[in-house]
Amino acid sequence: MPLAWTLPLIEIRLLGMTISASMLAGVMQMVDQGDIITAAMVCFCVIGTPLALALCLVYLAVGKPLGMNLRPVLLVLDKLKEWIMFDIYLIGVVVAAIKVKDYADLFAGYGLLAFISLTLFYLLLIIHLDVQSLWQKYYPQPRQALKPEEVKCCIHCHYSGQSDERGRCPRCYVTLTPRIPYSLQKAWAALISSIIFLFPANLLPISIIYLNGARQDDTIFSGIVSLASGNIPVAMVVFTASILVPISKVIILLALLISIHMRCAQGLKTRVRLLRAVRWIGRWSMLDLFVISLTMSLVDRDQLLAFTMGPAALYFGSAVFLTILSVEWLDSRLLWDAHATGNAEYTD
Repeated sequence: MPLAWTLPLIEIRLLGMTISASMLAGVMQMVDQGDIITAAMVCFCVIGTPLALALCLVYLAVGKPLGMNLRPVLLVLDKLKEWIMFDIYLIGVVVAAIKVKDYADLFAGYGLLAFISLTLFYLLLIIHLDVQSLWQKYYPQPRQALKPEEVKCCIHCHYSGQSDERGRCPRCYVTLTPRIPYSLQKAWAALISSIIFLFPANLLPISIIYLNGARQDDTIFSGIVSLASGNIPVAMVVFTASILVPISKVIILLALLISIHMRCAQGLKTRVRLLRAVRWIGRWSMLDLFVISLTMSLVDRDQLLAFTMGPAALYFGSAVFLTILSVEWLDSRLLWDAHATGNAEYTD
């Protein structure tokens, strides 16, 4: 991680000067220009969560012999996996390289090999990280002979059984509730907020380029069009991640939430699959912010070629985060409840 974060990922040679772009330098460049919130979003996805996951695993290895409480770490592990976006950042490196290759000579940096290795190792780690096995290893629970109506499921650690005398899950000590409190309200709030943010995100410029003193403002769509003139496949990837995925997520989430309110009895399997698909594709919308972060670390206002972030970046990043949170806050069991109620009404 230290090598992948600090060593140059890509380098350009402009007017006899070699300029490098690293992950940490891109975040710091955002902070220097006053875009602290946007920088925090990028830092959270490619530095904060991977580091937190590594520290959690170290805590598990050290904490068990010392008799420390491992429950909070095990609860966090399942959530962290969704926010690690090394694979998306790697695509961002390719897109940023294509964007600047027309203005300067481009070279691969020493940190690129370290970053690719880090991405592969983390993908293997996430594939093999079975949090349920860890729960069973550190906090095994005896099997209980219960009637179906007596079984309660913990949405946090996925334990199935009876609660303890205080109404908590006996494994993670979180209070057992039939459904996540205010799940629909929180999902609606996040979704409506993301829809509001998507309007300025697509109408305002997301990047500003200065070339020989001339300023060029690019919205998300105009940037994709200019990218398509040189590389259509990469432009299609950016179009999918920046326009198609956010709009599709909003439409699918709207349909799912409305189906819960309408207590739809049909198409349960399709709706569950759509929810899983939205959870997986939602993270890819961060591609634009990663590209901006890398490009900003390559050029600044003191050079002949300058690149800075537009006001749309903050709105776009906020919309992406809010749609991801909307999916996380939605209790998927509500789909089953609506299906069961709808079937009962249809039968009556």
